Amino acid sequence: MKNVEMSVEKNILTIKVDLTQEFGPSSSGKTIIIASTEGNVAIPGDEEKKIGLNIYRKK
Repeated sequence: MKNVEMSVEKNILTIKVDLTQEFGPSSSGKTIIIASTEGNVAIPGDEEKKIGLNIYRKK
């Protein structure tokens, strides 16, 4: 994962992303990646539930 922190407390999923970071252009080159789970990943403590997250801005 790039720039994504996840935690679960009392059945509440919290996602933290530093919006000041950038990881370069997307594969298409149309956007700049800020954060990504790089596909679907399991939610901490629950392998059955998945999340896919991408945060980007226009180039």
